[in-house]
Amino acid sequence: MQSICAVEGVSAWGIKEGKFGLALIKASGTGAAVFTTNKVRAPVVNLMAERTRRGKLAGVIVNSGCANAYTGKRGYEDAKTMAAIGAEALGISEKETGVASTGVIGRYLDLDLIRRQSADVAGKLAHSAEAEIAAAKAIMTTDLVQKHALVQREGFTIAGICKGSGMIAPNMGTMLSFVYTDAEVPSEKLQENLKTAVQRSLNRVVVDGDESTNDSLFCTATGEAGRVPKKEFAAALEECCISLAKQIAADGEGATKLIEVRVTGAAREKDAEKIAKAVITSPLVKSAVYGEDPNWGRVVCAAGYSGVEFAIDELSLSIGEGEGETELVHKGEITADLVKAKAAMAGKRVVFTIILESGKKEAVAWGCDLTEKYVEINGKYTT
Repeated sequence: MQSICAVEGVSAWGIKEGKFGLALIKASGTGAAVFTTNKVRAPVVNLMAERTRRGKLAGVIVNSGCANAYTGKRGYEDAKTMAAIGAEALGISEKETGVASTGVIGRYLDLDLIRRQSADVAGKLAHSAEAEIAAAKAIMTTDLVQKHALVQREGFTIAGICKGSGMIAPNMGTMLSFVYTDAEVPSEKLQENLKTAVQRSLNRVVVDGDESTNDSLFCTATGEAGRVPKKEFAAALEECCISLAKQIAADGEGATKLIEVRVTGAAREKDAEKIAKAVITSPLVKSAVYGEDPNWGRVVCAAGYSGVEFAIDELSLSIGEGEGETELVHKGEITADLVKAKAAMAGKRVVFTIILESGKKEAVAWGCDLTEKYVEINGKYTT
């Protein structure tokens, strides 16, 4: 498994002790970041929103097990101390050190533990597949699998790792993610490309409809590969973020199926996105997918309350893809073969396609089914 350490100039390592983990990643270059828009956002997010405006990153320190969220002034000072710990361990400037936390809200950081773990991890930093696996494992909470993405183009590479499984309904990009490229990209352009890529990927993932207090994505461009074609870079960054987004959806808490909703023929991309996210968020749609119940009316219902204006009698809907795609509605007329529709729900991936007759714009969103396991996980999360 290889991702961020396939990018020249990146070294990493991590440690996990029970619920508490810590990862360090070192890579110097231009930086960009996006964060949650939750009003109750963690002090560490406020700190990083200020510091990343400088457009430079030299490394990150990440802890799991404690979100350091809703912790007030003490939490903000603790985040600054954590940045200092990471900077010392990595041998970089504190102002160029990214900090991220994930875990339980309303708990204070154990800075002594973070200091000890940081010293341990710093001595093992490496540029290898083993190193990035250690880092990816360290930041996991309820995640069942590590999440890595690698996109290689002629002349440059983009890669990322992330964590995210529950409390996923982003208003920026959800979870914690760390993306690296060896391309040379000015900070302002990197920020612009990142926001667009996130909007079309990580911002379209819904597991449970809850937006986190700690969502953060840091992107660093080391410049080792020099300047690259702008459009090709933007497309590759979007591809990398889409890969991470789909992995988060597939690993949603308690999930057994990945759901993909495609909307085409919209007047605006934003309209297509709203409809796709409304469907992917619906507990009724999620439950139906879990039970492999072809109750497709729930999909049409969600599209209807999305807030988007469209001609309902012109809507078409299908389930499945390729040879297994089955039409359910054709321009307002019911064409459903429920036996075939149920068969299309049998696999690990369920795809709905909604076609409007309003324009030529499109969007895709990803999510997962809703199962009893989700309730079990979150009913006992802190106990």
